[in-house]
Amino acid sequence: MKKIFICAITLFTSLNIFAQNSSSEDTQFKPNGKPVVTIFSDFKYSMQDGKTNPAFELSRAYFGYVYNFSPNFSSKVLFDVSNTAGLAPSSFTAYVKNAYAEYTNKSIKVGFGMIGTSTFSLQESTWGKRYLLKSFQDLNGFSSSADLGASVKIQIVPQLSFDAQVLNGEGYQKVQADSTLKVAAGLTYQPVKDLYVRVYGDYMKKNVAQKTFNAFVGYVGKDFTLAGEYNLQKGNKMVSDHDLSGVSFWGTYKASKIVSVFARYDNLTSNTPSGATSHWNASKDGQLYVAGLEFFPVKGVTISPNVQFSDPKLASAKSTTNLMVNASFNF
Repeated sequence: MKKIFICAITLFTSLNIFAQNSSSEDTQFKPNGKPVVTIFSDFKYSMQDGKTNPAFELSRAYFGYVYNFSPNFSSKVLFDVSNTAGLAPSSFTAYVKNAYAEYTNKSIKVGFGMIGTSTFSLQESTWGKRYLLKSFQDLNGFSSSADLGASVKIQIVPQLSFDAQVLNGEGYQKVQADSTLKVAAGLTYQPVKDLYVRVYGDYMKKNVAQKTFNAFVGYVGKDFTLAGEYNLQKGNKMVSDHDLSGVSFWGTYKASKIVSVFARYDNLTSNTPSGATSHWNASKDGQLYVAGLEFFPVKGVTISPNVQFSDPKLASAKSTTNLMVNASFNF
């Protein structure tokens, strides 16, 4: 990680010199910044095996600040305050989710620090409903949404971009200095307007290698979104013979300026290790169905009544139905 830090500082210094030399071209720019606040809250009515459990929850809050030093240089710090489920009814833990500097121009973007990972960032933005449910890879522990490291994205041609990252590999909730690093790369192709095709892979190894592959196709139009992805991870959490695979499909239709309807289907599967009699992740394998409405009463507020039904593959496990009302507030 020390080598990464030195390389990143050298790169940012070079970019800063370049930016200063060209700053005379933009005499109108004034450094500026703004606070970032996002709150997720919900009401859940859970039903499983004839038992019910209603509850109001404040699941997560983000507090941060974005500052633009110049047209090309910016920085962001973001704190993630999340409800620590299972420890106490009102137990919250705060993490530094983002703390990075970034250089951007028309053809390249470079970031260093606690950055957002590229593993499922496109899927998450296409899904667009993080406040009610994480995207497939995030939900099932394929990767963290942020990590300590360095990133670069190059716009090769208007239709094709390449991105690469070198990361600590532990995620933003468990920053650990060791010799294990995650190397990731992806290609995003946009053959026509609003259509995205992406392939992604990453690799990290301690005693056992963890290898991830993802393929994604999504159409993001003015009135509707339709997308799907396939995921495969060999050696999940760097444990031998622990593999995960799965698919996720979702769609959204915007019926009016203030109402949209959506649906999603997930299917997660794990392998049966050599010598074992069942899938190693059997308690979490299974199918997930989600459907609901989204309301946008005013700018910055989203409210979604929805139904989430999980059907585990394990014969002894019970299915769960959650009647939800989720809300997101951004200001």
